[in-house]
Amino acid sequence: MQSIQNQNLKVIIKDLGAEPTSIVSLKNNKEYLWRGDAKFWGGQAPVLFPFVGRLKDDFFISNGEKYVQQQHGFFRKSNDIKLIEKGNKKLVYSIKHSEETLKIYPYRFELKTSYELHKNTLTVHHFVQNLGQNDMYFSLGAHPAFNCDLSDANKSYEDCSIVFEKPETDDSWVLNEDGLFDETKEQILNNTSRMQLNQNSFEKGAMVFKKLDSNKITLANKNQKPLVTVTFEDFNYMGIWSVPNAPFVCIEPWLGISDSVDSTQKIEEKEAIIELAANKTFSAGYSIEIHD
Repeated sequence: MQSIQNQNLKVIIKDLGAEPTSIVSLKNNKEYLWRGDAKFWGGQAPVLFPFVGRLKDDFFISNGEKYVQQQHGFFRKSNDIKLIEKGNKKLVYSIKHSEETLKIYPYRFELKTSYELHKNTLTVHHFVQNLGQNDMYFSLGAHPAFNCDLSDANKSYEDCSIVFEKPETDDSWVLNEDGLFDETKEQILNNTSRMQLNQNSFEKGAMVFKKLDSNKITLANKNQKPLVTVTFEDFNYMGIWSVPNAPFVCIEPWLGISDSVDSTQKIEEKEAIIELAANKTFSAGYSIEIHD
């Protein structure tokens, strides 16, 4: 594990998947990141690459070849990620294609992920470089989970609310039991900037929004005090997720989503897939602001 720290925050990053495992305020000594209890969900804040969500039948097709890929991609469970830069307030990780990745993802690439502290904010930035001679295709996303109550680590999310930067009117796209979209959607937001969570909020799984106007979302406690704010200008999809009675909420900026039930499984036809030309670099970042 590695850590970075300033006067306001201490952040710890796991070696596996370069995944944040702790975000503590040094002002109140409180942990803001979900602890990763497998009773509810064992993750904490995985990086989603090269796919977000599930592929139809867990495979995609590139140049006529079939490649099997797990939900949310291989990065989050990779031990091949290298720490390439370390400072008091910044860490940079890198993973490159290998013989093993080419068996499941036929593109030559490098993904760099940086974590940097500034005041009470952690900024996460990704840089994807296409090292091959042909176009590469990928999705990219974040999956950070935050505690709903700083005084009680077991407190359910039912007293929490999601606060949008702007009043929103948008549908949530519903995932079926296989984690795919079948065109079912529900209007969750109707000219509202605050969404109160309740015991039924996640009975159908994640809320998936495709057309938000907001670039910031805040998780607030039962007293409507802000806990964390996620800013995501570079990401055009948003997932909000938890499991019944859990003490955390995930605020997930995405560049990409799960397949639909009628997907052709051809990677170049996948909804929201990013196409990156040879020798080009793509970058996207988001930030987590901690409210003491």
